Amino acid sequence: MIIEIKIPSPGESISEVEIAEWLVSDGDLVQKNQDIAEIESEKATLSISAEEVGKISIKQAAHEPIAVGDIACTIDTSFKVESAEISSEEIAETEEKPKQEESKPSEIKTQEPKKEENDSNVKITPVAKKLMEAENLNMEDILNGLRKITRKDVESVIHTPTDNIQHENREESRERMSSLRRKLSERLVAVKNETAMLTTFNEVDMSEILRIRQENKSAFIEKYGVKPGMMSFFTRAAAIVLKAFPQVNAFIDGDEIVMHNYADIGIAVQTPKGLMVPIVRDAEKLSIPQLEIEIQNLAEKARNKKISLDDLSGGTFSITNGGVFGSMLSTPILNPPQSAILGMHNIMERPVAVKGEVVIRPMMYLALSYDHRIIDGRDSVGFLKMIKELLENPERMIWDGQDSDKKLLGL
Repeated sequence: MIIEIKIPSPGESISEVEIAEWLVSDGDLVQKNQDIAEIESEKATLSISAEEVGKISIKQAAHEPIAVGDIACTIDTSFKVESAEISSEEIAETEEKPKQEESKPSEIKTQEPKKEENDSNVKITPVAKKLMEAENLNMEDILNGLRKITRKDVESVIHTPTDNIQHENREESRERMSSLRRKLSERLVAVKNETAMLTTFNEVDMSEILRIRQENKSAFIEKYGVKPGMMSFFTRAAAIVLKAFPQVNAFIDGDEIVMHNYADIGIAVQTPKGLMVPIVRDAEKLSIPQLEIEIQNLAEKARNKKISLDDLSGGTFSITNGGVFGSMLSTPILNPPQSAILGMHNIMERPVAVKGEVVIRPMMYLALSYDHRIIDGRDSVGFLKMIKELLENPERMIWDGQDSDKKLLGL
């Protein structure tokens, strides 16, 4: 029996995708639910799985546009009868067979020292040459083994005539932009051209957050199965502050401003296929542990190409963390149609003034990029200032941002 595997629809508005990569080769034996290909749309990268056990016949080339519903490949299930049940062990054995054949004793040959094309350009002393031959080493082995360039080496090159210098490894390569990368490029240009984007900055003392994470790390992992990260604290703080500054949680739709009484916060995740922003729904209702678990689950799905369009759709506000790559300061770009995005950065120990004394504290620069058409400067500065206050006094997050003393006194 021949089963047709068709291109699934990634979403209502998407009619064309491309196969980013075939994970199997034409003629391979595949088993049920095995991932056989990755399809890439303008929004996400998704996997295609084999529906039955059998032999695959690929009908579409990778990196070429293909319509949703077209046949990507077929699976001949008659091979299931011939080979009984194809197990993952048998498939692994089939894949390893060529490697085992290569290692048969009859095919093992003694490696001869290689003659390098540029050997004539390198002088070798008789003693060195004799030692290389005794140890079965070639020129490449010796050159790759060098670990230090000395002053003598540099001076010898300086005094070498320039006409003897060879310029090597000056090749160029080209690769086609993926659908996801092309769409991302279009959106970034549109944001620049269609919004009045500005960025305001502040800095936050991360001492308390770091202390809480360090002192409770083991107990947190034991209870919830995940490490207490940084992003959950920022997401919790943002969800609280968005209530106080609803304009930051809104967006423009034509001549109208759409306000939200909930916080669906997008968390930027870097994946091998590019930047994705899965959404944490109703973040204002979630505790720090709940946020941490949800954020890590979404990040894993994105990196493992298991993310769905529902996970990526919507969002009222976004957070991005350039600090994981070592960024000290940046101006994050808006994620349309959202009107603001919070940028986290690297934590650096810096001298700061505290109550008239200079002390060393772990400091982080914060950045809020916003659309000035809908968010005034006062609101953007006030939003970032309140984020700073909550992160420096995290106990206030228990009371939705209120001062614990005032909450106690009913003020």
